[in-house]
Amino acid sequence: MQIIPIKDLKNTSDISEMCHRVAEPVYVTKNGYGDMVIMGMEVYEGMLEKLNMYRELEISERQICEGRTKDAAESLKDLRNKYGL
Repeated sequence: MQIIPIKDLKNTSDISEMCHRVAEPVYVTKNGYGDMVIMGMEVYEGMLEKLNMYRELEISERQICEGRTKDAAESLKDLRNKYGL
């Protein structure tokens, strides 16, 4: 885990290089306390993908608990009929 003081943000090229090198969020402190987090675009996009996957899993779990499921063979048959396969 990388932690830097806010005063180091003036070195933008160095910070950018660090964000890409460590491939994880970099925590920024202000007066000794956590203030913000910065990260490279690839790390951010990866986190968004994971968040979306967890959201989809949560929806699926809720649908299973509510009994809103279909038999796989029945679903495939419906798709084949719908698209003439």
